[in-house]
Amino acid sequence: MRCRYQQNERKYDGVLQRGWYRGFIFNADFPVPDSAVAVLGLFYFTDKESSRLTSLVLFFFMGDTVSGDLPPPERRQGAAPVSKRAKYYTRGRIIMEFMTGKTEKKTVLISDILSGEYEGKEVLLNGAVHKIRDMGEVAFVVLRTREGLVQTVYEEGTTTPELKELCEEAAVTVKGTVALEERAPQGFEIRAVSFEILSKPVEPMPIAINKWKMNTSLETKLDLRPLSLRNVKERAKFRVQEGIVRGFRDYLHSQGFTEIHSPKIGARGAEGGANLFRLEYFHKHAVLAQSPQFYKQMMVGVFDRVFEAAPVFRAEKHNTKRHLNEYTSLDFEMGYIDSFEDIMEMETGFLQYTMKLLETEYAKELKMLGVTLPKVDEIPQVRFDKAKELVAEKYNRKIRNPFDLEPEEESLIGQYFKEEMDADFVFVTHYPSKKRPFYAMDDPEDTNYTLSFDLLFHGLEITTGGQRIHDYLALVDKIADRGMTQEGMEQYMMIFKHGMPPHGGLGIGLERLTMKILGEDNVRETTLFPRDLSRLEP
Repeated sequence: MRCRYQQNERKYDGVLQRGWYRGFIFNADFPVPDSAVAVLGLFYFTDKESSRLTSLVLFFFMGDTVSGDLPPPERRQGAAPVSKRAKYYTRGRIIMEFMTGKTEKKTVLISDILSGEYEGKEVLLNGAVHKIRDMGEVAFVVLRTREGLVQTVYEEGTTTPELKELCEEAAVTVKGTVALEERAPQGFEIRAVSFEILSKPVEPMPIAINKWKMNTSLETKLDLRPLSLRNVKERAKFRVQEGIVRGFRDYLHSQGFTEIHSPKIGARGAEGGANLFRLEYFHKHAVLAQSPQFYKQMMVGVFDRVFEAAPVFRAEKHNTKRHLNEYTSLDFEMGYIDSFEDIMEMETGFLQYTMKLLETEYAKELKMLGVTLPKVDEIPQVRFDKAKELVAEKYNRKIRNPFDLEPEEESLIGQYFKEEMDADFVFVTHYPSKKRPFYAMDDPEDTNYTLSFDLLFHGLEITTGGQRIHDYLALVDKIADRGMTQEGMEQYMMIFKHGMPPHGGLGIGLERLTMKILGEDNVRETTLFPRDLSRLEP
């Protein structure tokens, strides 16, 4: 066996490249014709200017010579192709390409056309056939793309294939010329030359998703959720929801927070109580996470400021318009706070940032849904006990439960602050200690209350938060006062034994916040695939 090493040059796509050949010639140890040899070799090409590796050529052939150049093409025998992704497999060679993260753009988007660069030019655009309006010799084929609806013009005798070959929900690529048209959905239309049909449905749509408003019940929409979400107004709700999560992440990143991802299966719940989903975990008992609370606090000792956007699970047997058994919680926890008001200020900043983001980058969806964004320039706060007194006095309502807010009271508090201060949000602070978790810090001025809060939005609780106990001995005493045990909380208690800064945080219900921003009255309307007492599918 011997090694050959040789330099060569070639032009590839007009660029002069330097190539190196390194191969091994060896006597075959498997049955081949007499006097034959096998060659395994590798070419690697680099750009002559930058020396950057551009491609590899791996080859294997059998020939009847051990000297000189490679055998002529007609005498090379290649191995079986190893992959259809290889650029070439001819004459016993494979040219291997590298992924660069850049894809040659063949089709355009609505945003590209709206830039004004494509007027009068021929383009390719992908989409699903949303609606066909046959006018005789001319038809309007409306396509649904990720950016919105696009009107294309089909002309009989000019456009291919025949119109009868197209059907609603077929995935197509249209080829045509861009023309301005004020009456079209985006202010332009594409005068089609051809439609390439990429796929066709085998059954008609069971609901009219191409209507501006689907005239069907919520239950039907949820039963057919994968299809009903194709309706442009339905999907717009979740574009807005994306903007809320994006605002949450962007704002907290700007404030020095680190995103974390905590486990959703655990040995016990963070909130306690009976509203836990229990399961068997390899012959052990486990629960689904009610909250990332313990892990958020643990990570404050690591990063000072952390946040998470993830699902939480509550086994509550509520079947109301505002309850879910699985929802997305926007959580953050921050260390080195001066008071629990720092947490409320941080949430106010998040809301201000997010409303501005929605106003500027989701204006199309807001307009489509007829949404007026709430006021967040400043948010009033009121003590729990004072809020109860205010609504009892103004609305002549007797206080029945001194330790918690009833749904009707929450609604009236929202109404009160809208009428008196034109406020869409209100922080209700200092909730009674007996209604808050053991880790909530008591108010040193009155230990019957806590340094905690809820944020109400138009009379609905969307946030719960507050300052946590950070002193180990104080936490031990609180657990003992509650008649609780530390069993199963050893890892949680460990962080306080070894020092924790003053800290606090909150959790925001994403679906509830979306519901109130959009003016919906049922949280299932703003949940992609709701999980409640009766729904596990789709």
